[in-house]
Parts: sequence; structure tokens; C-alpha cells
Amino acid sequence: MAQQVRTSEGEFGGRTAVVTGGASGIGLAVARELARRGARVCVLDVSAAALGGLPDGIEGLPCDVTDRESVNAALRGVEERFGRLDVLVNNAGIGAQGTVEDNGDEEWHRVLDVNVTGMARVSAAALPLLRRTAAEPDESAAGDGTGDAAAPGAAPRNRGAAVVNTCSVAATCGLPQRALYSASKGAVLALTRAMAADHIREGIRVNCVSPGTADTPWIGRLLAAAPDPAAERAALEARQPTGRLVSAEEVAAAVCYLAGPAAGATTGIELPVDGGMQGLRLRPAAD
Repeated sequence: MAQQVRTSEGEFGGRTAVVTGGASGIGLAVARELARRGARVCVLDVSAAALGGLPDGIEGLPCDVTDRESVNAALRGVEERFGRLDVLVNNAGIGAQGTVEDNGDEEWHRVLDVNVTGMARVSAAALPLLRRTAAEPDESAAGDGTGDAAAPGAAPRNRGAAVVNTCSVAATCGLPQRALYSASKGAVLALTRAMAADHIREGIRVNCVSPGTADTPWIGRLLAAAPDPAAERAALEARQPTGRLVSAEEVAAAVCYLAGPAAGATTGIELPVDGGMQGLRLRPAAD
């Protein structure tokens, strides 16, 4: 019989999580949900103004993922404030539109530096803290997957640590006018699997979540710039089998699953949250 792991609002109790790009959109939804489930959460974001508006109970530190010293300083700040790191959510990223003809070398470097190299910078800076956490014995778990207190005399298993990267269906779906963005997210998917292989024996799980078109501030800006925002939104909704955009909260729930104790046997995977966009091929809806 499959073992069950019970989860609750306190499933991240005693754990510390860092969310990059966590001051808005999907990142903010992830930070809120982790905090709701009991984690101590620190948001790393390049926007000082946005950090000033974080919800109560969520801390923030300035961090530019394109600057290694900024990243290292932010992770030192996490260690000083919290003393540990259990969960890293690499969410910071930027968008890009167009074919391969539409973006010059400078834009390619800029997007890849944020979306891919930035993720690697943060992960590298976080790994010493994650390793330390992963090596700790988890006195709260009996090793039977239930989350109940360990039986007297039972050998405690290690606590483990988790990394969740924000990927995108653009990595695999072949979306038009998204050449640069798709290339960056394809790299994120490959990086996720490579990191999972590199760090599984250290007790660090690495997975990624791939949202479909999500109702975020970035999509809002794209719609606002369109000649007909309502028509553009309808087109985006129509390409998802559910007929609607993905919510940031739905992505956050998936991130929390991958980061949490219920996913202790899950590493190296991509979890789509896309309304069926990757896997389904539906006939056109009847008029």
C-alpha cells in the first residue's frame, strides 16, 4: 500500500524558505502560500519599493540575480536572520517576445543572464545552507511517511532540502513569437534535471514547475500594450484547454507540493500547471 503524507497549514513549520522575484506575481503568491503553511519566508527581489510592500510576516532582502556579489550578500543576510535554509524557490525571471530576428545580442545576454545564469548564481550561493539543512536528522518524522513523531529507538532520517525552479510551458510547447524566452526556459528545464542529478545524494531535491499563461502583472502589461486587449486576452485563454488563464495561486500550490514533505520521493521532474496546454490536443470547440 502506498504510504501517505499528511499535510496541513503547518507542514512547513520550522522551515525557512527563500523566494527570488517574490515581491509580485507568482513569486508573491508562492511566498504567501509558504508562509500560510508555516514557513519563515524571505523574499529576494531587485525592487526595493516592492520589498517595502510585502505582507506582514514575510521578510525581504534586496537582490540582483545578475550580480554575484549581490546574490552572495543576500544569502549571507538569510543566514544571519534565520540561521538556516530549507527551501529555495528560484522564481526571478523576465520575459521576451519575438522571433530570432527580433532580439539582438544584448537582449539575448540580458534575458539569459536573469533567467538562467541568475538561477545558477542563487543556487550556488544557497547550496552550503541547503547542504547543512539536508544533513540534519529529522526528529519529527518516523521514516514511515506519515509525519508522526518517531517511535522510541527508531533511527531518524535526514530532514532534506528542496529547490523549486520556475520554468514554463514555453520550454516544450513551441510557442510563436517566444524564441528567446523559450530558449531561456528550455535551459531552466535542463538545469533543473542536471541539478537534481548532482545533488540528490546530498539530500537536496530539485524540481521545476511549468506554468501555462498565468494571470500575472507581466501578462497584464502585455495585454495593456496590445491593440485590442480584450481580444488578446480571449486568444490567450482560448489556447489553454481549460479556457482560462492559470492563477498565480494555482502555481504556488504546485510549488509548495514540490518543496514540501509530501514530495520526499520526487526529484528531477517538471510539473506543468497549464490547464492541459502541454499534453492535450482538443478538437476546436463547436460554435
